[in-house]
Amino acid sequence: MKLAYTTSPGRGDMDLVLARVAERLEGQGLRVLGVVQINSACADDRPCDMDVKVLPDGPLIRISQTLGTQSRGCRLDPQGLEQAVGETAARLASGGDVLMVNKFGKQEAEGRGFRDVIAEALAADMAVIVGVNGLNLPKFLEFCGDMATRLPAEVDAIAGWADAALAPVPEDA
Repeated sequence: MKLAYTTSPGRGDMDLVLARVAERLEGQGLRVLGVVQINSACADDRPCDMDVKVLPDGPLIRISQTLGTQSRGCRLDPQGLEQAVGETAARLASGGDVLMVNKFGKQEAEGRGFRDVIAEALAADMAVIVGVNGLNLPKFLEFCGDMATRLPAEVDAIAGWADAALAPVPEDA
């Protein structure tokens, strides 16, 4: 199984790394599907707006909700996320080399979100790269067992893993 994941302690760091990995792999001529997250700073003290770019060429979909200055709940917009999942699943039907999922989050931990898309990509022998935060890491590991490779949140390491995962296997191996 060609499945790798990365974690990063800094807020938004993983999003930047995965976006750069997608750009590099696309630049190598690979068909990269999935989503990368783009955070937009807000003018006031609100948390950033969260959008995902559906790879390779959009659209850009807002996946956060503005809940108000005093709210403390989850800002994820489930409808926006499901739209991104649907867009990705439609592209997956045409095939690809790499699936990138910006985060195995609460929706995936509960059996929704990109979970089925990840499974479909693996079944299609695509390389799959997933960002995972510490909170959802146990559920991710439960989902994939010991089949995933942990990678540092570094562009060279992740892109190198993808290159190796997609390398042709010699006939005598």
